[in-house]
Amino acid sequence: MPDKNPDAGPHGPAPDALLRHSAPPGLKRWGWMAVVAAVAIAVMGIGWRMYKNHTTAAWTDAQAVPTVQIIKLKSPKTGSTLTLPGDVQAFTTAPIYAQVSGYVKKWYFDIGAPVKKGQLLAELDTPDLAGQSAQGRANLVNAIAAQNLSEATARRYDALFAQGAVAHQSKDEKDADLAAKNAAVAAARASLYSVSAQENFRHLVAPFDGVVTSRAVDVGALVTVGTPTTTPLFTVSDLTKLRIYVRVPQNYASYIRPGMEVTFTVLQHPGRVFHAKLVASAGAVASSTGTVLVQFGLDNTDNALQPGAYAEVKFPLPAGANGISVPATALMFRDEGMQVATVDATNHVKLKTVNIARDMGASVDVGGGISPKDRIIDNPADALRDGDEVRITKP
Repeated sequence: MPDKNPDAGPHGPAPDALLRHSAPPGLKRWGWMAVVAAVAIAVMGIGWRMYKNHTTAAWTDAQAVPTVQIIKLKSPKTGSTLTLPGDVQAFTTAPIYAQVSGYVKKWYFDIGAPVKKGQLLAELDTPDLAGQSAQGRANLVNAIAAQNLSEATARRYDALFAQGAVAHQSKDEKDADLAAKNAAVAAARASLYSVSAQENFRHLVAPFDGVVTSRAVDVGALVTVGTPTTTPLFTVSDLTKLRIYVRVPQNYASYIRPGMEVTFTVLQHPGRVFHAKLVASAGAVASSTGTVLVQFGLDNTDNALQPGAYAEVKFPLPAGANGISVPATALMFRDEGMQVATVDATNHVKLKTVNIARDMGASVDVGGGISPKDRIIDNPADALRDGDEVRITKP
């Protein structure tokens, strides 16, 4: 049967036919697989780059949100004390001045000496008063003599008038003269009493039982009354009871209560604690200092304390009186005043203006503007603004 191949010659296949060959089985399929793989690799590469760009942007955005540390605030459940300076003074003290001018004749008690009421402290020599007293007594004697003569004359004229021997006018003249002489005697007695009273001021006496705490006189010294720089000649103080004057700041004045007690210490008795009770309060704020003057009293029968001493008084305060204690590192100095940065429930910043009640150095007591529930940022950045988003980190 003859070969049907058109390329075959009489001696076999033609040369062109020898160069042609048919494709191996499955080659086309492998080619398509290679194209699909290349496309898949390209898609994966593009996707990976897009993912990396997205994560980088997210990381950059995350880094733009500042990380802050939160301070947890707590209100004190127990009361505290406020240390204030106190001025110890005698409960009763009397500076003694001279009421008349003269020279110191003698003094009897020096500083630290106990004295009794009415006891003579010093005696003055007053020559002027001595002369005035002598003149006053002479004037009184003269007035009394004139009074006696006028009285005798008036009695005689009364008798003669009863007999009809003198006129009524003459009797009235003698009666008027007697009245004038009586007035002259009264004036002379008053003048002598005034001089005698001044003479009594030559003796300086103690007004009550106490101790002489100052003496500014010496024998022969001239004492002049009425000079602006007059110094008390003596000071007598009752040291059995003492007062302590404390100036309480205005924001703590509302905690002054009747019968309240304070404790205090003094330098001369380290470690010893003294107690005092409220005696009186000024009830008004001194505009120059912004404080209220408060007076406390205590017994000093053992003479452990001296007037004029400096005391550190522990003023008791109820719980929460100092407000909320905030570290000084949380404060922000802004144009609006002292502020703190708080974080709300959505982790956004809320700036709050606060009132500083007391500055303790490392911390401050805030009297208003925040509550114990607020989350306050410690060491806030200066660039932090109201409404900024923040990330909270654990301490």
